[in-house]
Amino acid sequence: MRGVFGRWCGAAWLVASGMLACLAGCDNSPWENGAAAQNTIYSAMQEGSPRHMDSVASYWSNDTTFTYQIYEPPYGYHYLKRPYTLIGKAAEDVAKPVYLDKEGKVLPEDAPSDQVAESVYDVHIKHGILYQPHPAFARDANGNFLYHNLKPGQLGTRSSPLEFDKQGTRELVAEDFVYALKRHATPRVTTPIYGIFSEYVLGLKEYGAVIKREDARLRAGLDPASLDRPFLDFRKFPLEGASAPDKYTFRVRIKGRYPQWSYWMAMTFMAPVPWEAEEFYAQPGMAANGLTYDIWPVGTGPFMLSEYHQDRRQVMVRNPNYRGEPYPCEGSQADKEAGLLDDCGKKTPFVDKIVIVGEREQVPQRAKFRQGYYDLEVFERTDKGLEYVVEKQNSEEIRKDYDAKGFRLDRFDDVNSYTIGFNMIDPVIGKGRTPQEDERHRKLRDAISIAIDWEEFAKVFPQRAGATAMGPIPDGIFGSREKTPEGVNPVTHRLVNSMPVRRSIDEARKLMADAGYPEGRDVETGRPLVLNYDFYALPTPERKSEIDWVVRQFSKLNIQLEVRATDNNQFQDKIRKGKHQVFWTGWNADYPDAENFLILFYGPNSKSVSDGENTTNYQNPEYDRLFEQMKTLPDGPAKQALIDKMVHILQVDAPWSFGYFPYASAAVQHWVYNSKPAILIRDHGRYLRLDVDERVRRQAEWNKAVWWPMVLLTLSLAGLLLLAARSFKRRERMNARGEVIVA
Repeated sequence: MRGVFGRWCGAAWLVASGMLACLAGCDNSPWENGAAAQNTIYSAMQEGSPRHMDSVASYWSNDTTFTYQIYEPPYGYHYLKRPYTLIGKAAEDVAKPVYLDKEGKVLPEDAPSDQVAESVYDVHIKHGILYQPHPAFARDANGNFLYHNLKPGQLGTRSSPLEFDKQGTRELVAEDFVYALKRHATPRVTTPIYGIFSEYVLGLKEYGAVIKREDARLRAGLDPASLDRPFLDFRKFPLEGASAPDKYTFRVRIKGRYPQWSYWMAMTFMAPVPWEAEEFYAQPGMAANGLTYDIWPVGTGPFMLSEYHQDRRQVMVRNPNYRGEPYPCEGSQADKEAGLLDDCGKKTPFVDKIVIVGEREQVPQRAKFRQGYYDLEVFERTDKGLEYVVEKQNSEEIRKDYDAKGFRLDRFDDVNSYTIGFNMIDPVIGKGRTPQEDERHRKLRDAISIAIDWEEFAKVFPQRAGATAMGPIPDGIFGSREKTPEGVNPVTHRLVNSMPVRRSIDEARKLMADAGYPEGRDVETGRPLVLNYDFYALPTPERKSEIDWVVRQFSKLNIQLEVRATDNNQFQDKIRKGKHQVFWTGWNADYPDAENFLILFYGPNSKSVSDGENTTNYQNPEYDRLFEQMKTLPDGPAKQALIDKMVHILQVDAPWSFGYFPYASAAVQHWVYNSKPAILIRDHGRYLRLDVDERVRRQAEWNKAVWWPMVLLTLSLAGLLLLAARSFKRRERMNARGEVIVA
């Protein structure tokens, strides 16, 4: 019996020691063992994976995490200088346009705009830039492409370019930029900027018709639903406004004078595209395997995509062919004091890998940042730090904790906005069919604009706080009248002691009655007014409170709001088809010019009509006429006067309930160096540097295991085993009458 009891005791102690040993090797890190010591940035993405990574299609903030690290347009913005300053990126420098009259004669730089028939930009591309490794460039010993004529079955189950045995590269040339600009005419993917570019690039509008005919010819007789599409080779069709006079000169010809063109060349819309990649991805079976340019882009930037798992995880790794552009050496005194010039002249990028993980809810996302597992809470967002700033203000304990952890939460002004828009082609809230109906609909929008109390929004949601917008142009952009008496929106506010005060709800209700909806009911039918509210994300607990707030604003006017919250892909599809009505929207400036905000209301840029970025589908001939005059003018009194007229038209017509300009503050860990968040600068991945030793140390400090509950549980289990052993031994020594036999 002693042997049996001894074995039970041994088992108890074996279980106890085994559980403790297992606990010793556990932690709460979401990453693999040793991840903290790797030179890798970890961050989250919100609202799912990028919608597009094709350079001509990508126009959503989530996309920029990847597109601006992978692609290199001709220009970029100096990382540290403010005001924002254009510099050469793939180009040697920023080209000055040459102005020509209608006879082709050169004009002086200050020639009146009405004399300028054409602007010519000769962009000189840097020599020796190489594309990332990719099978599209791989060749055999005879110079033939290895993977451009795959036979059925050869593709197999490959779903990543990295799964091909051979990789290749080649030098970037000017023709790649020509090819990229031509691709804006493609009918095969969404091209949101084609409408704008076709107004300026010589021949691009006509080129679009040519390409559509060629696409129809190539696909004649094929299944329209097939993912396989024959290679559409833009090299075969010249474009008047884009050419390459030599190997390293990219020439663009623009109609008239258009000062904003240089800003467009700092965006990934103008990033080069190698034709070899297009031909490679056009082969049968590629799209079905997830091998497309829209998922696996090919660039010359510091990083390249290495993993893609829809809505779950994307990974970028250092591009081994990147030339290592130096970190900037110029900045302000504040930049110097913040250590932002310490890496002057060093080759970039500093990190080896960037891991981006999908997060559906903010609670676990924020928890991972506080625990040190995310280096930046959301890689591309400049508003996440405000939540932590508010928490610090509300709690001394939290303030001490966050300060001790060293979170970088600097707050600053930036050039973006959030607002609620109205679909102007909607028959209820948009443009009317008659002047009388149009006036009633305008009064309905004006009433709603008064009722939506954006000042209250900033108080209820301080983590989303910002300055109430009086118009579409944020402070800091030439032409903006924000924060001045002249800029106050007369429809929604009035001046009281030189301060803007929101008009009363009674004034809004009077406008509702004038619009034909007294007390929120149709004056003819007596039915309540019901509007649809389209939101671009699912109604998670964090989002629901904001959605409910919007519903309450409409209820002030007895308007019933039906919420239609979907994921971003469904939302964008609805917007593109014009099936939206009232919707939440935001705008991050593409470039620091008023034109970039005012173009959001330009008729030919209508989203549901021309696939542009005018998501309200607003069309006003007078506004369009003023816009066409304004866009060619340099900053000055004449431009300001036109902007003032345009903003007033928008204030009265109210295609937006002008929301707010959010304060910016990214959430960044202390061990992340060189962080200077800005809406316009999206290629920050190459400038960021990690102190991995500090990260390892801090993660260990912030996530110390609480052992006593598990130790107590383990000892309790061991004790139960011992009691069971004693009970077993006692039963073994009993006779039939239950008496314990003494040995």
